[in-house]
Amino acid sequence: MRNLIDHIEPNHLMTIEWQMMDPQKYLPLSMINVVCLRTIIYPLTVIKTRLQVQTHHAVYKGLFDAGRTIFRLEGIGAFYKGFLINTMQVGSGVSYIITLEKVKDILCEYRCVDDPSIRSLIGGAVASLVGQTIINPFDCISQHMMVVCGTKRDRNTNRFSSYANPLRIDRKDIDKFGLGRTIIRELYRSDGIKGFYRGYFASLLCFIPNNAIFWFCYEKYSQMIHAYAPSQTLHLLIRNLAAILSGATVAVLFNPLDVLRTNIQVQRLPLNRSTMRKLWRDEKFSLLYKGITARVAQNCISSALISIGYETLKRLSIREEYKNQVKW
Repeated sequence: MRNLIDHIEPNHLMTIEWQMMDPQKYLPLSMINVVCLRTIIYPLTVIKTRLQVQTHHAVYKGLFDAGRTIFRLEGIGAFYKGFLINTMQVGSGVSYIITLEKVKDILCEYRCVDDPSIRSLIGGAVASLVGQTIINPFDCISQHMMVVCGTKRDRNTNRFSSYANPLRIDRKDIDKFGLGRTIIRELYRSDGIKGFYRGYFASLLCFIPNNAIFWFCYEKYSQMIHAYAPSQTLHLLIRNLAAILSGATVAVLFNPLDVLRTNIQVQRLPLNRSTMRKLWRDEKFSLLYKGITARVAQNCISSALISIGYETLKRLSIREEYKNQVKW
């Protein structure tokens, strides 16, 4: 095994590489971390999804109005609709991390790319391709569960009624089979297997650049903050601040693509020019910032938690020969 830490200065901001870690420690801890992270940020995901599929402000006025309204009319359980289905994505989360680390390791080992920021950019893009291939069916199901029993304000009467239901799900079926099974049955009945991969290419279009830019910014922001921070600053704190900035950056840059992806999956629209024209006709420039408050909040919180978990688990999984060289 090559020595990855030769000639490193004591206060150098080190990127812990795959070969420096013990996979038997890292992988189980990663699974636990992914489940905990999803549990914490899932309510924001529900709110973001509902804000993105509404037309203008027909249902909710914004992040806080959505939170209050959902809690008042549907109870706290509404914030976790589709959570069990969504949690099945834990495999994709672990696959994502493994792919990210292995791609970075291969690029480093064969000296294809020297800049760690570029290695992270390439690793994030490849990891996103693998992760989205696994995650898309669960994403489709959980997003339908998030909105199918939502609420919609009638502008004339100021009363609330059920969301528009693109799958035409019957309440009797929900009572008989449960919401999750009903949606799975209806998706398959309506579109077959391809129904579970609706929005797949829109997801790739959204998440490959999203994740690539996130990990690129993560390294760049880390280097910038480290350059100006006092020498005694915890490296975990530097990484955490970099993650929050990276999360906010990609949330703003890629929000329109996320709106497109969500509407394609939930409203069962095709990925073509007519869909994009329809969204533009309905939303105009609000398409750029629709649901953006919830998305920025979700991204910043999840990015901070990802960074804390990601960097902590890497340090807890470090091999014995590197422990004295890695700074917390």
